[in-house]
Amino acid sequence: MGVQATVLFVDLQGSTSVYEALGNARATHIVTRITQRLVQQCEGGGGRVIKTLGDGVLVLFTHQQTAINTAVQMQRLHSKRISAIQQTLRLPIRIGLASGEVEMVAGDCYGDAVNVASRLCDLCGPHQIWVNAAALAGVTETKSVNFRMLGPIHIRGRVEPCSVYQVEWREEDTSAILTMQAPDAWTHAAKDADYLGRNIDLRYQAQHQCFHAFDLPVYIGRAHVMEFVVNDLRVSRSHARLEWHHGSIQLVDVSSFGSWLRFAGDVGSEVLLRREKCVLHGKGEIALGASFSDPNVPIVNFIVS
Repeated sequence: MGVQATVLFVDLQGSTSVYEALGNARATHIVTRITQRLVQQCEGGGGRVIKTLGDGVLVLFTHQQTAINTAVQMQRLHSKRISAIQQTLRLPIRIGLASGEVEMVAGDCYGDAVNVASRLCDLCGPHQIWVNAAALAGVTETKSVNFRMLGPIHIRGRVEPCSVYQVEWREEDTSAILTMQAPDAWTHAAKDADYLGRNIDLRYQAQHQCFHAFDLPVYIGRAHVMEFVVNDLRVSRSHARLEWHHGSIQLVDVSSFGSWLRFAGDVGSEVLLRREKCVLHGKGEIALGASFSDPNVPIVNFIVS
């Protein structure tokens, strides 16, 4: 019989380059030491460490609040520790959490929550915490910890999309450090992604344009100076912005009346953005200035590849 739990995956990003720079013996010592520290933090936060995975850790928590608190503290402490390290040797962490039923078998755990937490950890960028909606049940926001909706994201092996949120954890002191680090990190991420072919195709009526990550930010709007023009009175002059952030393409609504978003396969499921952001993935449609229920609403089709 399964148990209800919150699953946490934490992973070190960039270990391959550290092995190349330092050699196997020294890099293994560093990765092992960091992993042991993460294990100690998880156990100190009330988590049950199931196993270590080379440069990652799988942990179970009984309560969502303690899981979120532990993830936040891990990011804060780890970011402070690596701030003084040479850029090429930094190993930022990324964390995925999901709550749900978990099956325990011979000391290991299985189930949908395990798969979702693992996938969210893979999808998010360095210094990020991504969680499913269930992991935030009963969890309270504070002045320095809040939750930003990323929207429904398809998880490999699941029929239904997963509602995903990003936990914003940066305090004043750490945010300054990360702001200084960010330009180089984002530039490298964007270059790497474009080398792998990351781009977004937009279509509106007869108009078709393709933008790469290094083209972003790109603005969508009614004004003729926009990179992608949608000439409709319901569309604001500058309606929405596409931006590159930690390996993902995001839609940012900056309009007067909002943007509606739906992904291919999510029949009847829409995300309303009013001065909010959402990660774009796969295929979908963006309705500008009115919902999809309006038969004449201007709709932009997108494909992220």
